[in-house]
Amino acid sequence: MDFKNWFETKVKVIDEYLEEIIEVKDNPQSVIYEAMNYSLLSGGKRLRPVLLLAAYELFKEDYAEALPFAGAMEMIHTYSLIHDDLPAMDDDDYRRGKITNHKKFGEAMAILAGDGLLNKAFEIALEAVDSKTKVRALNIIAESSGTEGMIGGQLVDMEGWRKISSLEDLKYMYSLKTGAIIKSSIVAGAILGGAREEEIKALENYAKKIGIAFQIKDDILDLTGNEEKLGKAIGSDTLNNKITYLTFKNIEESKNDVERLTEEGIESLRIFGEKSFYLVELAKYLTKREN
Repeated sequence: MDFKNWFETKVKVIDEYLEEIIEVKDNPQSVIYEAMNYSLLSGGKRLRPVLLLAAYELFKEDYAEALPFAGAMEMIHTYSLIHDDLPAMDDDDYRRGKITNHKKFGEAMAILAGDGLLNKAFEIALEAVDSKTKVRALNIIAESSGTEGMIGGQLVDMEGWRKISSLEDLKYMYSLKTGAIIKSSIVAGAILGGAREEEIKALENYAKKIGIAFQIKDDILDLTGNEEKLGKAIGSDTLNNKITYLTFKNIEESKNDVERLTEEGIESLRIFGEKSFYLVELAKYLTKREN
């Protein structure tokens, strides 16, 4: 199957799975389910769950057992977007071409919707845990979304001018805020598929490289992207006085670094031979995208 069809098939499978997760109940808290589904089912590229399934498929063909973990990754990612958009964080009005959760439901409800998605992610993953392998995969996902991962990276980002004074500081923040759950998606998928330790290490390096390249590309798109394609306002990093890759390097240098990191990540996949085709194409897709 060519990459485009493979990718679209995976996104469709993930979307169908997510549509069945959050039941809208007729109870006093019914609005929370609406708020959770509003952001979860609003589209998006589904990159993290697709990466998880792609890594899993290096080792096994039937990915049904990996779907709850893929769904959990998307719920964790969506909760982080809801909270990132809040006035106390990035104060954004649009996400995926729609008004942000707090603009539609209010700040308090948006906070609760994010909290609900985070909790639901672990509920569905825990229901699927029946072995030490799956416990290990879930633990990696949990760590990546915590204070030594995404939450820690968000804190460093918020305190940018106090915490980030060099390109290495910035890359550290990227490795946590963006890179951590990209990495855990890939590593968890590999563990669920039964990867050996040397294979996990190769995938960790791949994930590290493309995670940083992905965020540099985001910084470039924030300055040069198309607002309609991005589904959110461009220039928000500048408006919020954020430190980005373009604080330290110009656009051409940044683009060159995206290409170099992508190629280095792809090189890590050599041990898998032709089986890594979809992961190779995903790396290219992530860093050549326009949204």
